[in-house]
Parts: sequence; structure tokens; C-alpha cells
Amino acid sequence: MNKPLWQPSQKLKQDSILQDFCKFIDFPSSDSFKELWQWSVKNPEEFWSKFWDYSKIIGDKGSEIIKKDKIFNKSKFFPDSKLNYAENILKKKTNDIAINFLSEKGFEEHITWNHLYEKVCKFSNYLKKMSLKKGDRVAAYVPNKIETIICFLACAKNGIIWSSCSPDFGAQGVVDRFKQIEPKVLITSDYYFYNGKKINILDKVDEVLKQIPSIKKVIVYNYNKKEKENLKNFIDFEETLKIETDESFERFEFNHPIYILFSSGTTGKPKCITHGTGNVIIEHNKEFMLHCDIRDNEKLFYYTTTGWMMWNWLVGGLATGSSIFLFDGAPVYPKIDVLLEYCQNKKINLFGVSAKYIDHLKNENYNSKNLDLSSIKIITSTGSPLADESFKYVYDNIKKDVHLASIAGGTDLVGCLVLGNLFSNVHKGEIQGQSLGIDVDVFTDEGKSAVDGDKGELVVKQPFPSMPVKFWGDDDGQKYHKAYFTRFKNIWHHGDFIERTNKNGFIMRGRSDATLNPGGVRIGTSEIYQQVEDIDFITEGLVVGQDYDDDVRIILFVTTKNNQEINDEKSKLIKSRIRKNCSPKHVPAIIIKVPEIPRTKSGKIVELAVRKIINGEKINNKEAIANPEALKFFEKLPQLKL
Repeated sequence: MNKPLWQPSQKLKQDSILQDFCKFIDFPSSDSFKELWQWSVKNPEEFWSKFWDYSKIIGDKGSEIIKKDKIFNKSKFFPDSKLNYAENILKKKTNDIAINFLSEKGFEEHITWNHLYEKVCKFSNYLKKMSLKKGDRVAAYVPNKIETIICFLACAKNGIIWSSCSPDFGAQGVVDRFKQIEPKVLITSDYYFYNGKKINILDKVDEVLKQIPSIKKVIVYNYNKKEKENLKNFIDFEETLKIETDESFERFEFNHPIYILFSSGTTGKPKCITHGTGNVIIEHNKEFMLHCDIRDNEKLFYYTTTGWMMWNWLVGGLATGSSIFLFDGAPVYPKIDVLLEYCQNKKINLFGVSAKYIDHLKNENYNSKNLDLSSIKIITSTGSPLADESFKYVYDNIKKDVHLASIAGGTDLVGCLVLGNLFSNVHKGEIQGQSLGIDVDVFTDEGKSAVDGDKGELVVKQPFPSMPVKFWGDDDGQKYHKAYFTRFKNIWHHGDFIERTNKNGFIMRGRSDATLNPGGVRIGTSEIYQQVEDIDFITEGLVVGQDYDDDVRIILFVTTKNNQEINDEKSKLIKSRIRKNCSPKHVPAIIIKVPEIPRTKSGKIVELAVRKIINGEKINNKEAIANPEALKFFEKLPQLKL
């Protein structure tokens, strides 16, 4: 019996925003999350209309809530509404801290709500004076700093479309992304720090400019005003603020593009996923308020870079009246608990990280007993599935009384399809439930709803607000349709292999395109990771299928603690554990120790790239990979010769 690791108290449920929202919509008094979710997807117009009112979105809601179309993604939400993203973010005018920044080098900065408002209004005016207008694109190649958020909000205020990329991308990775959207302006910084190293960004900018002729101006801010670098002949960000403020907020349509995010691009050119203004406001408000129980004056900290959608999500948290906290640098530098110490010192309420960060703490046997983490009420984890043992590890070693919410969705909707809530218990390995107002289901290959306990494809059966507006440059919509609607007719196919439990929870089993098919049986990669990464001498695994003898054989790559060798005894132990806890079909044919696991910039393991290499295919886009040199090991491995 899978006993809950954590149960919300009756008081916590009663005092939750979720319960307050139930009263607001006259939903019968109940703390059944499943019943509330079912109501929300049966009554989408009422749910989204009432949530607009409840979250006090600033703007004109309009008279129509959903303009339905027989083509899924042509349906429009709030088609005659008008609103401005920045106006909703900057509604607080106080001298309290809005954003706090900490560098891995230890220096800290903050900005108040009043100063944030003032600087956004000044910079937005500067952009107007540069003749940038609604619909133009601004690209940002930037660390996770306060200046970055000022620039983004100023663009949003003017209806200019923002797109950001973290500075750990090489010049070619930046070009592959930004060249597609033809930005007129590039915003960047002089340098940044990672793992104790100072890394110059401007040296890479010259190469970017050679290849993107649409960029006419470059605006640069100093990473540390006390240690200024020469900004070359570029425009100094501080100079742009020596201008009068423009406090006008033009309101745009709900679907007016606000930013362009990029798919990881590990198997081809990154897709330019374009999101709408109102789409992200209403979705982020819903996730923070109803799912994370975040309210005015709370403190949110997500460890992210500007190239990961969690940065956009974190900024959206400002609309709740909460302050947000930024960290720029390596997550375990200068010491393993630098992020948790930041949570302690700033009394953070929501702490968000990748599942791999939690796995790392677990592998290092870290315990937070010397820290006071009493302020943290929710820990959110995403990026990859959080393993059973990592759930248990958080409760045993980080904080006993905390709402641990594994969340999943992605860049495609800059939000979640499945995530946490305060009406449901936390069970190890499980995401608590569906996102309210989003008709999530698990489909069999035949397109039928899977029974609880069976694995299948994560789908959405009805249109939802945070669908992308479009893919940039995809004028006929073919790329968009191919990405989500080719598997099941007029049903959003998300590309995750997933299982629904009998407690209305969800277990992520890996990406659909990375599932293994030995003997025609579909196996999710995370089922194997779950077993492997709990073995004490293993730090991490990567599993792929190799075409072999008219079938597929499973190849498991592992990294080990203290670089231990995988001898016959260890190999047998790994295989027997997988056989016992999964099935004989899950057992790898070959286990190989590797020096390093290749991953994307946001920390996801690149199974597809490795699978291509070992099957003799070419990798075109190594720029999306954080450690591309790690891929060399997988080329021409003698053990894998056919």
C-alpha cells in the first residue's frame, strides 16, 4: 500500500485559496479535487470567466469567453478582451521589495515595486523612441538578473515580442534561435559567472551580429555595477533610463504575442513557440493561486536560467503580489546548499528546482538539519520525473512538513498539465492531479481513455487558453499541426508517456519519442531510471533502444560514484533489481559506464541524441546540448557493434 508521504491538514484545506475559490463559484463544499477538476472541464466558459474575476485581472474581459472552432487550436479564448501584461504585473506601488537577486559570487541587489514600475516605464519609452512598435521582436542573450526582467516588462508594456536565451549558449545556438524571428534589437550583459568562472558574453555577441542582419542596435547592462567592463560601442542600459517615464498602458488582444520560447532543438532546428499575452496571465495566475496557494506578499524562488520556461513562469508570479527571488550561477556553487541557504535567509515560501537537483542532493547524502526552512510551504520539482526515492528523500532530509509538488507541462504551454493541489495527498512518485480547466486524459494507442494503472499518451481533449498562438514563421500552421495533432485527430498529443493511478495521480514514464520497444512492448525510460538511480554506487543513468536483429535491445549507460567500474557482480545486481521491480522486458542487454551524461541547457537528459548516435545517425544540432563533448564517448562503441 502506497501510504501518503504528506497529507494537507483540514485547516490547510479550509484556509486554502482553492477552498476560497470554491466558495466564490458556489461549488458544493467538498475537498475532492477530482470533482472540482471535472466541473472545471465540463464548464470551461464558467470556470475561465469566473477565474478571470477571482484573480482580478486588469483589463476588459469582453462578452464572449470561448469562440469555438471545429479545429482544436483555432478556438479562441476571450476573443474580444483587451489587457496589458505589464499592467497586471506592476499593479503594486509600494517600497517593498519586488525582486531580489543573488549571484553565485555572493553579491546581492534588489528593487522595490515603485522603482520597478518607474524603470519599466522609462525603458518602454526608450524603446518607443527607437521606433520599435507593437509586434516587433527584441532578443535577449542574458543572465538571470533584475535588468533582464525590466527589459522584458518594458517590451510587454509596448506589445513588443520578447525572446530570451541564457548566456551558456554558444554563438551558433543563439543564431539558430534568434535568426528565425528577425529581432531588431539585442539586449545582453557584459559577462556572467558559472561554477566560479567569469565568462565574457560580449565576445560571443560579435559573432551573433555577423549572422543576424536584422539586429540594428545592441543594449548592454553591466552584470555588476561596481565592477564594470567596457561595453564596446554598444548602448549602455543605464543611459536608456535617463528619459522621462511613459505611464500609458495600451491594452492588447488576449492572443497578442508576448514572447517566443524555443524547443530544445536536440534533433533539428528549435521550434519558435509563440505565446499570447492573456493566455499566460490567466494560466500563471491559476497555477500560482489555485495549485500552489500563493498569495499577496509571499516570496517565490525558482532556480532557472533565462532560457528555460520556468523563468517566464517565475516572472508571472509577480502578478499575485508576491516578490520573486533570482539566483544566477551554478546551483551547488560555492557550496552544495547555496540555494537552500538563500531560502532560509530570505524566508522563501515557494522553492522550485529541477528533479535532477534533488537527485544530486540525494546522491550526496545531503541533510538540511542545520538550516531553518520553516518558511517553505511548497517545493515544486520539474524538468524530468521525480523518482520515488527522491520524494522520500525530500521528506526525510529537507523538510518533513512541506507540500512537495512534482509538476509537468512544458515550453509548449509555458505552464503545467499536471501539478499539485492542496486537496490531495502526496504519494511517492506521483503528481497529484490535473490542471484545473484543462481536459487532461491518458490515451491508449487506439485513442481511447486508458484505465487507471495502464500507461498511455498524455493528451488534452478540449482547447485550453495556454495553447501556443502559433509557431513563428509557420504561416500555414503545418509545423504546429504536426507537433501536436498528427497522433490523434483534433486532440492535443503532448508527447509524454504517462500513467494515471487509482488516486487520480499521475506518474511520468518518459517522453513518448524516447520510449523503448523491445519485443513490441512499450517501456517508459523513467521506469528504468527509478530502479537504477536508487542503487548506491550509481549517480545517474541514460537508457536508449538500439536497433538490433529486427528488434530493439535496451542499452543502459551509467555514471558511478567515485568513478567505480561496473564489474560482472554490479551488472548482475542492476539487472536483477530491474527484473524484480519492473519485468524481464525492462532488463538492459548491455550496461556501459560513461564519464558524463549529455543533457540540454535546462538539465534534461538527451536520450534521442544518444539513440541517434548509437544507431549510426547524424546529430545536426549540438548547440542545444550543455555538454556536447560528452556525446563523443557514444560514437563507435565496440560493445555496440552490430
